[in-house]
Amino acid sequence: MTLDWSVLDIDADAEVERISAQLRESVARTLRRRGVVVAISGGVDSGVCAALAVRAFGPQRVLTLILPEHESSPDSTTRARSLAAHLGIQPVEQDIGPTLEAIGCYRWRDDAARSVVPGYGPGWRMKIVVAGGTTGRINHFRLIAHSPQGEVHESRLGLQEYLQIVAATSFKQRIRKTVEYFHADRRNYAVIGTPNRLEYDQGFFVKNGDGAADIKPIAHLYKSQVYALAQFLRLPAEVATALPTTDTYSLPQGQDEFYFALPYRQMDLALWALNHRIAPEPLAEVLGLSAEAARHVYDDIRAKRRATQYLHRHAMLVSPVSEIEPA
Repeated sequence: MTLDWSVLDIDADAEVERISAQLRESVARTLRRRGVVVAISGGVDSGVCAALAVRAFGPQRVLTLILPEHESSPDSTTRARSLAAHLGIQPVEQDIGPTLEAIGCYRWRDDAARSVVPGYGPGWRMKIVVAGGTTGRINHFRLIAHSPQGEVHESRLGLQEYLQIVAATSFKQRIRKTVEYFHADRRNYAVIGTPNRLEYDQGFFVKNGDGAADIKPIAHLYKSQVYALAQFLRLPAEVATALPTTDTYSLPQGQDEFYFALPYRQMDLALWALNHRIAPEPLAEVLGLSAEAARHVYDDIRAKRRATQYLHRHAMLVSPVSEIEPA
């Protein structure tokens, strides 16, 4: 089978209508909720989800939240406000930075960073980058830290330091989700989750954080397809073309730096090709990679699926409770 970029093309009009209808059915009939809550980050995924919700329910039954913290990019908040104004919604804004500070998010993270870079302290900025998987080696992580004087320090992270930094920064997604469910509960609304297919498939979310939701309307769509819907829905240009970032660490960080093997568009095609049992050679030809590199990308996708399978699991029971069956 030949492979080209057209495999990711969709009928945007039909897809928008299908998702909108499913949202109405799921929220009103299955979940029995009056409307929806969507936390908007200024990115394309939450932007498309918010626009789809407005299509489904009208702006009066969609509550948007903007939830920055101390290290959020100001541009993200600006884009989120622009999106809300475009959709005709008055967003609720809440700075979760003081909560994160009180719970120890920044302190625990900085303690772990300091054990790797001893001088790390106030005024420093940092991020984590992934390495290894695309060359056939085991993935490992490196800490990149910038001092206030502009010095750059890069060190390999030990397992304990890596786990502590990720656990601490996961507070950000979990506190945001707590706020989302507060507003959902007070209005009898459902919470919309915003992962696209890449994120959902590869486990790029925090359990009981951004992975928690009542309905995930774009989890079946590749990232390229989400961008296509953003154009069709005529979202503000700065939202519809926003590059995917984590907006989690104090240094700017692309998702492909932190997690994915390739930039999102190439990852879309690689995931589609693997899902459709395409050999590595056609993928390599389209992406301009060697066949060996394409095989490593496939291996990396499979490895992440295995490693993050637990994120998709519900809580396990010692013995089934037959009277209560999940829908």
